[in-house]
Amino acid sequence: MAEALRRTPLYPLHQGTRFTPFGEWEMPLQYSSILQEHQAVRQRVGMFDISHMGKFLLRGPEAIAALQERLPTNLSRLQPGQAKYTVLLNEAGGIVDDVILYIGDDQVRCIVNAATTAKDWAWFQTYLPASIDFIDESAAQVLIALQGPAATATLTPLGDRPLDNIKVYRHAQVNLLGQPAWIARTGYTGEDGWEILVTPELGQQLWQTLLASGVTPCGLGARDTLRLEAAMLLYGQDMDEQTTPLEAGLDWLIDWQKPDFVGRAALLAQKQQGIERQLVGLELLGKGIARHGYPIYAGAQVVGEITSGTLSPTLGKAIALGYVFPEFAHMGRELAVQVRDRQVPAVVVPRPFYRRPR
Repeated sequence: MAEALRRTPLYPLHQGTRFTPFGEWEMPLQYSSILQEHQAVRQRVGMFDISHMGKFLLRGPEAIAALQERLPTNLSRLQPGQAKYTVLLNEAGGIVDDVILYIGDDQVRCIVNAATTAKDWAWFQTYLPASIDFIDESAAQVLIALQGPAATATLTPLGDRPLDNIKVYRHAQVNLLGQPAWIARTGYTGEDGWEILVTPELGQQLWQTLLASGVTPCGLGARDTLRLEAAMLLYGQDMDEQTTPLEAGLDWLIDWQKPDFVGRAALLAQKQQGIERQLVGLELLGKGIARHGYPIYAGAQVVGEITSGTLSPTLGKAIALGYVFPEFAHMGRELAVQVRDRQVPAVVVPRPFYRRPR
């Protein structure tokens, strides 16, 4: 008998929604239509229940220094209140997960992907000293993403302080609806927005309050089209433990001046020898949508494979991410994607596909 899928504390508020299995979770796929939810986030404001994501707290005066020793990214200049996107690596330089670290006073909060929560926990236990206090907040906290150009104006009246001075990739403790909350100006949509960590009780109140104020609830369908337009990678689909940051276009996360970090020797060897595949953004020039696993052609030769693809609601074009041999990765390179029984012309284009107006 199959195990029952897990549900977030906000599940009772999602009734009437179309659900989908996502790893071991039963998650909202869409509330209305993916297109309507996508456009709400691009044009106004939408909210997502992302409570399934892993939430760790690493406490102790050695926490930041220990992460600095083990991660490829330079954390030494980060101050409390700042956040940093980075990756956990294995010894072969493969990506165990991509995470965001939120720096505090003698503590670091880490938000990780839902499907990798257990192995990320094991990574921290393996590579960080026992003197650090590890707290798994995953089941005890609700996480809501409020995203879109009107996100700040929507959230501010519910709090006890102005939010405009909290810049992108910053976080703070505030009161929302008169109760303590942790908020971060981060997201996975390519828009301005907030990720809000609260108790399940406050989470339900907050969700209902935002809903009553006209915020559009959004599911994983719109979350995927939004993140793909912004060329944000999806772990387990666009990258995995067999993928290195050099291949995935994440080499900007690596500080080569650091004397050591997990996977450094393997990555240095790959840097010197050259990569065998490279992530590219593609725009399809004919009818058809590229899906995960579809082959990429140059003439009669298979030169790569699609990892993610969709019809972009904002751009009105079919876009995709995929890996190709490096010699086929330059901008403007004409390729083709095998969509069922035919080849659809495609061209390598810059990433992201969409940038929000500033």
